[in-house]
Amino acid sequence: MLSQKYSTVNKVLKLQMLLVGLVSICFVFFKNEDFAIWSLLGGLVAFIPNVYFAFRIRSSHGQEAGKIVKAFYMGESGKLLLTGLMFALIFQLPDVKLLPLMTGYVTALSVFWFALMMRDQNFK
Repeated sequence: MLSQKYSTVNKVLKLQMLLVGLVSICFVFFKNEDFAIWSLLGGLVAFIPNVYFAFRIRSSHGQEAGKIVKAFYMGESGKLLLTGLMFALIFQLPDVKLLPLMTGYVTALSVFWFALMMRDQNFK
């Protein structure tokens, strides 16, 4: 059971980077390399905090319920702080391209919606 949960987390994280990579490649072909880089940065703003969250949750495995809940809240709080910090740092860069940045960010976040839909399809 444990390996199945973690393999699902790994699949979600891999799918996030795959889709962000594909969006960035599309930007290279249909716009320019500058847009592709901003798209990758946006994807990383979502991906890195998700990796942190997954690590926090994984480290609580096998502990009592209270510690698991605490790890969840600490992981989610850290994820939000990391996201805010990363956006704050990115907005310090010159010539921020908001469209590709947010496209990469939303693309990475959309993986969670697809994962939920795919999981629901398995139960029907």
